[in-house]
Amino acid sequence: MGSVKASPQTQLRLLELADLDTELARLDHRRRGLPEVAELAGLEAKAGELRDALVVTETALGDLDREQGRAERDVEQVRVRIEKDRARLDAGQVSAARELASLQSEIDNLHRRQGDLEEVVLELMERRETLESERDELTASRDSLGGEVAEVTARRDALFAEIDEQAAKALDRRGGVAAEVPADLMALYDQIRRTKGSGAALLRAGRCEGCHLTVDAADLKGFRAAAPDDVIRCEECRRILVRTPESGL
Repeated sequence: MGSVKASPQTQLRLLELADLDTELARLDHRRRGLPEVAELAGLEAKAGELRDALVVTETALGDLDREQGRAERDVEQVRVRIEKDRARLDAGQVSAARELASLQSEIDNLHRRQGDLEEVVLELMERRETLESERDELTASRDSLGGEVAEVTARRDALFAEIDEQAAKALDRRGGVAAEVPADLMALYDQIRRTKGSGAALLRAGRCEGCHLTVDAADLKGFRAAAPDDVIRCEECRRILVRTPESGL
């Protein structure tokens, strides 16, 4: 039976503590299991994916800007070269037939080169348009998701506040009850509670209401012989058993 003793009235207070601890555990479980908590986790994961996709898109746009800039500079260099060669022809600076043919061939080659480069620029511009469209869609999705996150967060926080208020009241009541329980009994109760969730249970009709197992006949006989102030415990779950007229002893 152990050496801890307490009056039957004091032992009954342990049932109040057990009820309050069960309520606190229920509130904690409810708080952690709110659908809004899981929903927010999913939304935050999605937001992370959108952020990553935006970074990839913005990086691709930056690379494309540099590539397009180089291509446009190449086009401009070819255009300037064509203008210079054309100016030489128009000014009559080339008179020899062979040199004239060579210059005209160079101009023709430069025009083809310019056309090829302009095709590259056009392709880069089309790629840029596609990337900008993707970026805009991702940005819109991110902004929309941000509103959804804010809404779910507000719901979660409101539920948190409600649960925390209930838990604070239960803790306050628990403190009042615990203050009326002797230190040695409270220490035993708390030691059991840390592993079982609650440290005491009612003995009803020969059954422990903590583990819901029927106490064997030998233990029941010992409980009947125990003094009213003896603190008895369930041999199965080790909770303190509180005796009442319903205990079946």
